[in-house]
Amino acid sequence: MSISIAIVEDEKNYNNALKKVINYQKDMQVTAQFFNGKEALKELPAILPDVVMMDIQLQDMLGIEIIEKLRKEMPETQFIMCTSFEDDDKIFNSLKAGAMGYLIKGESMDKILSSIRDVYNGGAPMSLSIARRVLSHFEKKLPEIKDFDDLTEREKEILELLSQGLLYKEIADKKFISIDTVKKHVGNIYRKLHVGNKVEAINKFNHFKN
Repeated sequence: MSISIAIVEDEKNYNNALKKVINYQKDMQVTAQFFNGKEALKELPAILPDVVMMDIQLQDMLGIEIIEKLRKEMPETQFIMCTSFEDDDKIFNSLKAGAMGYLIKGESMDKILSSIRDVYNGGAPMSLSIARRVLSHFEKKLPEIKDFDDLTEREKEILELLSQGLLYKEIADKKFISIDTVKKHVGNIYRKLHVGNKVEAINKFNHFKN
C-alpha cells in the first residue's frame, strides 16, 4: 500500500521536482499538487493524504495557518514543513500548529524521501540544524511532575517506548494492540503533558527521568 502525499509549494519548479522524485518511488504517490494556500485549504480535507509536504511562506498565506485550520479535520494526516526559513518563531509555531517534521529545502531528495517514510510510521523527522534548536529550546523548560501523575500506566509505557525510538507499528506489535489504539494513547499523552508533538513529549519525559 503506497503512501499518499500532497505537495503545497508555490515555487513550481521545486513542486514539480518533488512530485517527480516521489512518484518514482514504489511505496509512495503524489495524489495532489497545490501552488497556493487557499486552494490547498479548500481541497485537502476531501483528499485526506497520508502526508502533506507544506511550504511555510506561500504567496497568499502562511503554511502554518493552513495546518492550524485543518489539523482537527485531518487528524490522521502528517504535515512536514519543507522550507527555506530557519528562524525560531517559524519552527516552534509550526510544531505548535501540529507539524510533525521540519525540513530545510537544501536537504537531499534521499533525506526528504526517508522523512516521508519516517513521519508516516510515527516519526518526527527534522533537519539536523532544526533538531538542535528544538532540543536546546526544550532543555530550558523543566516539566511539572504532576503532569506525569496524570498519565496511566499504559500511557507511561508507550511514552517510554516512544523515547526509545520505536515507531507506532512496533509499539502496537510489542503491546499487542492496534496502531489506532497507540495513536489514541499518544494523543492523550500530548494532552496531559501539554505538548503538541512527539519531540516535546520525549524531551519532557527525559527531563523527568533525569
